[in-house]
Amino acid sequence: MKFVTKRIHAFLDYPVAIALIVLPFLLGLGTSNSFALTLSVVTGVAAFILTLLTNHHLGVFKVVSYKHHLLVDFTVAIVFILAPFVFSFEGIDAYFYWINGIAVLTVVGLHKPEPSI
Repeated sequence: MKFVTKRIHAFLDYPVAIALIVLPFLLGLGTSNSFALTLSVVTGVAAFILTLLTNHHLGVFKVVSYKHHLLVDFTVAIVFILAPFVFSFEGIDAYFYWINGIAVLTVVGLHKPEPSI
């Protein structure tokens, strides 16, 4: 049952990017490793830029295919799930990355392919 369309995904992209930039400060990330804060903020900025560049209705420059956008999202999800193990994140730092990684994997996994014309 795949129901996340390209349009729905596009509407999620900007708020998620902003959340990745703002939430680390609000949640006080970085207590177990300061890189926990940095990784999220850098990823959020990159996600915002990727969304601006993606070929979907909310993209501004439309130079990155949606397929490649999904591949980047999948890669980020895997990195987020592994980051707590690799960088020894603990507590809120680890949970933040695991929850976000699983959420992104879920969205990518529920992606509804577009009908071919």
